[in-house]
Amino acid sequence: MERILQGDCLNLLKDFKDNSVDLIYLDPPFFTNTIQKLKTRDGSKEFSYKDIWKSNEEYAEFLYYRLIQLRRVLKETGSIFVHCDKNSTHIVKTLLDNIFGINQFQSEIIWYYKRWSNSRKGLLPSHQTIYFYSKTKDFKFKTIYNNYSETTNIDQILQKRVRDNSGKTVYAKDENGNTINSDSKKGVPLNDVWEIPYLNPKAKERVGYPTQKPILLLERIIEIASDEEDTILDPFCGSGTTLVAGKLKKRNVIGMDISEDAIQLTKSRLDNPIKSESNLLKKGKDAYRNVDILVEKFLHDIDYVPVQRNSGIDAILKETYQNTPILIRIQKEHETIEEAIKQLAKAVKTKHSKKSFLIRTNDMKSLFELDSIGGEIEIINSTTYGLKEVLNSINS
Repeated sequence: MERILQGDCLNLLKDFKDNSVDLIYLDPPFFTNTIQKLKTRDGSKEFSYKDIWKSNEEYAEFLYYRLIQLRRVLKETGSIFVHCDKNSTHIVKTLLDNIFGINQFQSEIIWYYKRWSNSRKGLLPSHQTIYFYSKTKDFKFKTIYNNYSETTNIDQILQKRVRDNSGKTVYAKDENGNTINSDSKKGVPLNDVWEIPYLNPKAKERVGYPTQKPILLLERIIEIASDEEDTILDPFCGSGTTLVAGKLKKRNVIGMDISEDAIQLTKSRLDNPIKSESNLLKKGKDAYRNVDILVEKFLHDIDYVPVQRNSGIDAILKETYQNTPILIRIQKEHETIEEAIKQLAKAVKTKHSKKSFLIRTNDMKSLFELDSIGGEIEIINSTTYGLKEVLNSINS
């Protein structure tokens, strides 16, 4: 089921029955006192909305009456997730404590992401807050497990742990004093800091709507707090991300927004849902660390910037050549020299590099050979494989 309603959610919610919604997510105005606007990638359309308020009291009153209605329509087993940033966290938390009750506060989720640098004085903001409240203590919740960290002691994984009379966690022992092995381990339960990448400006999922959130973020909320066929409501649906995520997760979805443009955009996305994958989440940080280690091995005494999400480049030198970037690629273990050249050549073309280097690690033709390809790419043999060539020639 998909329901997309245009209008102020305060008025629309009055037509909804009590206890009729399983999960609510809202990303209301953030009290930024600015007009939020952004153009689509092709520049053909601009989406915008006013986030300007006379005072804290006016903003709090706006949210208060809408949260009252949202609590009414939420089922006894339901939960609400309210998204906010530094401008509104203090107001939102107070309202939720008042309306849902301090005892129904479940988590303060920190959505952490990498941001592009700016010239603003002070620390670079790189997180937003999502408050998680339930209507009652009988709320739905599914635990998601992550892999153990590299620093986890192996005994913590292999040995069963219990609480002693003082409430302290200790290793369980049998009547003979022997340590008891643990049952099968699922991993570490998901914590309240979520590292999910911010939408890349070039992501296929991006539609040009201000404050658009990644589908991956909403999918995680939906996974932990609802079941298939449950009804999910977003009263400030904006570009429709919550509804797209809900549809992909086989939930019934209801979206509301006062903007006609937002409603049309939401309908369009539901007709053709596009989701950007995250290599960080799919491969994990270790995949990037492996690349970093490889780059450090060959460029340890050269000033460079590591590149982690580009198939053709592993690093960019801090110095330039004729005002163009110097790109570095390291030939991978199971990659032919031709494949490596092809990947780097694409990057050279798109980045308009006039001088780039490919470090050859296998299939070398001769010792200390330096090849030039079209004057833009030079191949440098790595020392390790150069030494192997020498040893092979000695032993042959």
